[in-house]
Amino acid sequence: MRPHTIQVADDFLNVRGSFKIVGAVDIGTQASLVRRRNGRFVFLDSYALSGAVEREVLELTHGGKDIEAVLNVHPFHTVFARKMHERFPHAKLYGTARHVSRFPELPWEALRTEDPELHTLFAEDFEFSVPRGVDFISANENVHFSSVLVLHRASKTIHVDDTLMYVRLPKMMRLLGLKDSMSFHPTLAKALEKRPGAARDFRDWAGALIERWRDAENLCAAHTATLTAEKNQGAPIHARLLKALGNVEGKLTAHERKYG
Repeated sequence: MRPHTIQVADDFLNVRGSFKIVGAVDIGTQASLVRRRNGRFVFLDSYALSGAVEREVLELTHGGKDIEAVLNVHPFHTVFARKMHERFPHAKLYGTARHVSRFPELPWEALRTEDPELHTLFAEDFEFSVPRGVDFISANENVHFSSVLVLHRASKTIHVDDTLMYVRLPKMMRLLGLKDSMSFHPTLAKALEKRPGAARDFRDWAGALIERWRDAENLCAAHTATLTAEKNQGAPIHARLLKALGNVEGKLTAHERKYG
């Protein structure tokens, strides 16, 4: 994937980056540059900026001087954390517990991105949500379901890694009647905590989140695509999320039959 940016709103820039697995398959990644009400900027997630993307970011932020913090919100998205800090060493660096354990030498702030205290610190601009009923940091290194979901209130934009996926089909496939889709990450069944009530806790969390963020108009998802209000030719995000939750009911019911 050629790195590029999407201007989601006047104060929200989504960076679509390249990330290759097994040295060849490019599954892409993302980071979002958001202007706060105080005029300063926050990065949601990290990426190794270069070329036109880097020039655009530097132009917006007075050479990077206006970037006040980097918030890494997915415990398994750690590859670019060091590069981001090296590029903007003055920005406060926040990460999940796994980021800190992976790179203990970096100058992490005391608060973790999953901590309610951090959510309060940035509450003027953002609302955060950590999934319930699932492992936030799975012991299985291949289960990347959980992340800290972020809503930027001013632009009505959700930034999410892995937990939610949006797949936009090529134009030719859409002309054949196939539609784009929004879904929960396929590792949900493996991510659910192996205890009674876990499926109910996840269902309740997801349902409450969908209603609380029902006015969201844009969604930036890692590895897949960004859905903006301008390009949305289908159902509103609220309806898409309700459908996504309905589609995993079978997995939740199966978990309840096994664990209660």
